[in-house]
Amino acid sequence: MNKMLGEFKAFIMKGNVIDLAIAFVIATAFKPIINTVVDGVIMPIIARIFGKPDFHALTIDLGKGATIAYGSLITVIVNFILVGIALFAIIKLKEKFDKKEEETPAAPPAPSKEEVLLGEIRDLLKK
Repeated sequence: MNKMLGEFKAFIMKGNVIDLAIAFVIATAFKPIINTVVDGVIMPIIARIFGKPDFHALTIDLGKGATIAYGSLITVIVNFILVGIALFAIIKLKEKFDKKEEETPAAPPAPSKEEVLLGEIRDLLKK
């Protein structure tokens, strides 16, 4: 049982699982913002272009009370695309910061005592 718990802990502590959990929390918190932007800004513009004041009202009546609400489907698709764009931008920004950290070269390590002595011997031999 302890071995299984140890393996589970190792699995959970992997970077990918933690990154996924963080992304899930951020996306969950970000969703109301995207919904507000889509419902309050983007969809009224699209509705104005297509001449419908309420985009959610776009439906196809199949008869006997059955309808296809394709206006709501379009709204959800726009939400999905905007969340994807936002997450893509966040990932690109993170990669940019990570790349800057990698580009800064570390100072070369100080030479060891042996290397210093060998350098002195070389210099003495040259004379």
